[in-house]
Amino acid sequence: MKFGLMSGAGMTGITVDSIVALARRAEAAGFATLWMAHIRTIDAISALGVAGRDTTRIELGTAVTPTYPRHPMAMAQQALTTAQMSGNRFVLGIGLSHKLVIEDMLGLSYAQPARHMREYLKVLRPLLRGEVVNFDGEEFRIANLQIEVPGVPDVPVVVAALGEHMLRLTGRLADGTSTWMTGPKTIAEHIVPHLARGASDAGRPAPRVIGGYPIVLTTAVDAARETIGKTLAIYGQLPSYRAMLDREGYRGPADAALVGDEATLRAEFARRRDAGVTDFNAAIADVEPGAFDRTFEFLAAVQGEFA
Repeated sequence: MKFGLMSGAGMTGITVDSIVALARRAEAAGFATLWMAHIRTIDAISALGVAGRDTTRIELGTAVTPTYPRHPMAMAQQALTTAQMSGNRFVLGIGLSHKLVIEDMLGLSYAQPARHMREYLKVLRPLLRGEVVNFDGEEFRIANLQIEVPGVPDVPVVVAALGEHMLRLTGRLADGTSTWMTGPKTIAEHIVPHLARGASDAGRPAPRVIGGYPIVLTTAVDAARETIGKTLAIYGQLPSYRAMLDREGYRGPADAALVGDEATLRAEFARRRDAGVTDFNAAIADVEPGAFDRTFEFLAAVQGEFA
């Protein structure tokens, strides 16, 4: 299991410079990946492109960029550009987002999310390979479209998939899934089997399972969980995340967080590795003075134990 860091979500005053600095720090500490959330601040794909110019080894990925606001051509063009800027170390993480955002805030239809993602991937993937695309679907109609970016043969794609149908679709058409606050029982019994089934049916290799979790190394466990629960309360209300929390038996986001001392966190890492998480995505919760640096250094020190 590889270790990566989550950036963007829950951070205040985020700038391109702060993302670049974190990428350089994470690379120096040996982390495999820096993931960046796409929320209502700077654009994640663009920021990671700049970080790619200032790093040499670390993988850079979005977790995740919503599909609805961007035509597949626009998404592909930006992803290919960032891949070129980073020496082909970019992973495009995409997702449907939520009805609250897409329909209520943006005024777009969220009526057929599975169809939307299926058509989106069927247009996006060949564009990322530099192929000519002709596609006649319900939502997208594409004629003789091609994007040529020198030095970029393809861009890996992971999808924020949680439901059975979306997981199987992702297994067939993408390279893995990016989850958030999904417990080890649910990973082992729901996420991995459906994702693997989709990949197997399509003759594709075993997909990546990126597990994103709030985490903090602390002895003040109750206080940390209380703060995390309040900060991430919205995730316990969104239907797709709520379904995964319920499946695991979690009351809310606080229960999904990894909180405790070194031994506790090591045990939690092992549970997720054994459940099938291939990439641990650590969203460090800066709940008390020194929490971020302390947790960062601990993660950097122990990541090799769970390879």
